[in-house]
Amino acid sequence: MEEKFDLVPLLEFISPSALDYNDWISVGMALKYEGYGIDVWDSWSQPDSRYNAREMESKWDSLGRNSAAPVTGAFITMKAKENGWQPHSYSGDGMATFGWDDEISYERDYKIVDNSWVEGKEIREPDDNWNPVEQLKTYIETLFKNDDYIGYVVNSWQRDDGKYSVSGSGVYGKTAEEILNDLNKYKDAKDLGWVVGDSNPEAGAWIRFNPLDGKGVKNENVTDFKYALVESDNLSIEKQNAIMRELELPIATLVYSGSKSIHAIVKVDAQNYSEYQKRVEYLYKICNKNGLQVDGQNKNPSRLSRMPGIVRGEHKQFLIDTHIGKTSWEEWETWIEDLNDDLPEFESLEEMFKEDPALAPVLIDGVLRRGHKMLIAGPSKAGKSFALMEMCIAIAEGIPWFGFNCERGKVLYINMELDRPSAYKRFKDIYQGMNVPPNHLKNISIWNMRGHSIPMDKLTPKLIRRAQKEKFDAVIIDPIYKVLTGSENDAEQMAKFTNNFDKVAAELGTSVIYCHHHSKGAQGGKSSMDRSSGSGVFARDPDAILDLIELEVTDSLRKQQDARAVANFYAAKIRDEKPEYLNEIGQDDFLSAPEMRKHLALAFGDERAREISGFELEQVQRVVKLMTAWRLEGTLREFPKFEPVNLWFNYPLHYSDDSGVLKDLEPVGSEPAFKRGAKNGGKSKNSEEKKAERIKKNADNVITALSSLDMDGKGKVRIGELEGYFDKSRNTIKGWIRDSDLLQIDDEGFVSKCEKNE
Repeated sequence: MEEKFDLVPLLEFISPSALDYNDWISVGMALKYEGYGIDVWDSWSQPDSRYNAREMESKWDSLGRNSAAPVTGAFITMKAKENGWQPHSYSGDGMATFGWDDEISYERDYKIVDNSWVEGKEIREPDDNWNPVEQLKTYIETLFKNDDYIGYVVNSWQRDDGKYSVSGSGVYGKTAEEILNDLNKYKDAKDLGWVVGDSNPEAGAWIRFNPLDGKGVKNENVTDFKYALVESDNLSIEKQNAIMRELELPIATLVYSGSKSIHAIVKVDAQNYSEYQKRVEYLYKICNKNGLQVDGQNKNPSRLSRMPGIVRGEHKQFLIDTHIGKTSWEEWETWIEDLNDDLPEFESLEEMFKEDPALAPVLIDGVLRRGHKMLIAGPSKAGKSFALMEMCIAIAEGIPWFGFNCERGKVLYINMELDRPSAYKRFKDIYQGMNVPPNHLKNISIWNMRGHSIPMDKLTPKLIRRAQKEKFDAVIIDPIYKVLTGSENDAEQMAKFTNNFDKVAAELGTSVIYCHHHSKGAQGGKSSMDRSSGSGVFARDPDAILDLIELEVTDSLRKQQDARAVANFYAAKIRDEKPEYLNEIGQDDFLSAPEMRKHLALAFGDERAREISGFELEQVQRVVKLMTAWRLEGTLREFPKFEPVNLWFNYPLHYSDDSGVLKDLEPVGSEPAFKRGAKNGGKSKNSEEKKAERIKKNADNVITALSSLDMDGKGKVRIGELEGYFDKSRNTIKGWIRDSDLLQIDDEGFVSKCEKNE
């Protein structure tokens, strides 16, 4: 049984006095929901001055009774994290484990001050010859403009516990200029009663630090979200003063409250209430993580703070300092972030020379190391997904891929495009086509994400969370257009996008391999690293770029391949059914289709030979006709450049060109236009002729595919099978069928030749 996570130690990071009423109740609801008793909540609540033992039991009984959604232990962990708690999975380098709905981010500890080593900074209370008027005057001139309305309260009432609270809304209809004029009028007075009214000397007085509209004292009456209040009473006055200064808070005024705390009025300069909330949350987080447990009740922009120049009990509320720390919020926030940038330290080359760092082990020989990144690029019809699946199998089984030796390892294939049954069928077909025994199927995991695609910055933490314990050697993402964030033509956005691959590689110690498409237009004249669509980031980011480009197969080569396939077909028939006849065939005859046709007749008789040379042979020839030729080129960061690898793609597999017949072929589109025109007799075809040729070619290809895929002889094939065969979308294939009068598709999605043309 899974051990329950103990929330009680986390309560040590949450001060009840720093919470407002709603958060205090939420802690109780979370404890109750997670199965804790009232004693835990009661014991934790007691240090708060608002604690009332008589009401605890009734409060506990009512918790969660009318709540639409439960408050869980996650609320306590969130509050504890705000105050510096780190889960056990925290690695110490600023990186913590990811939650399911986290976006990719770098969680920093923001620990700047060690309060156990901070020496307190003393404050000096003014003697009885102080000038209260000058205190308040300086405060107002520092925080307000002349036409700002200021709110303040001097009335108070005494609670049952002997402490004093604010009574009423106070004054909020006077401008700073009016108050300053009154202060100048009574500048020699020893108290502020002449200006703001008399306050209870045991209670003190309060002032609002943000300007109002003169109509009220609520948040909606605040006209400028300039300042936030930082107040904490968990440390001595001297340590509070020291930490606030160590943190370089952009403090406009620093006031002693006359009791256990200092009130720092901090510049936040927010444009609106929403930004104010975010900045205050950030400010409080920094303070809490550095030992200054901020009173969470002070978040509101209309909050009251202690007014300087007022007597409170045995002490004075007085102005300690003005304009300390950083000059603005922006400067302070930048300073904080720069101190917590999570970047590695500088290293001396001298130290590295003493002991060579171990290189990452090789995953694909001469191409890719573990923990590095690789991009496979190519146009449509190149069979990129098939190539990636072949790579999965090669790594899982520890066999060569396109001639490159692979170390055996575990692979995660993230399938963004195919439905689940199609993906598994394709893997099975490729395994069978490669004639590889599936001895290490457990080394391949598939994450079927079709229908669940999300941007890469959101996918990354989910991927890391799920894959952390799997120890994958490679993670393959196919294709990346499904997870792109931003425009692929924007270098800045693509740099941020590809940074996610770095994150996955670093966190999981795995190679990240991803698939992308070519840009539009002819690619033959371009370098292999410049063919990928979009920003040049794709050419610079990966450690290895493997690029597939189609080769222009000449008519003579196509005929040669056809003859070779026919000869092999005849030989296979004789080998399967008349093996005793093989000794009658000379070695040269095996390479000749006409000679093998003669041997077929001698072995089987003319009638059977004609049968064999009919439908079955036609299928073989149609497959040859649909075969495409490709060249794999590489741009490598860690290894020397390899010789281009020439391949045939015959659905669903790529085959190395062992005979070398593709070596001298040129990529499609590599010839200048005038040369291509010369091949057509110097005549350019008009658009109608080109369209007719294209329609006929597409129809011929579909008819050939129908013959290949129609295994049960029904004369029809589902359009989904044609999608996989051509690696094209359903709409594209429907367009081919619609354009041709040779093809038809029925309501159930079956494609066949039109009856009138059969």
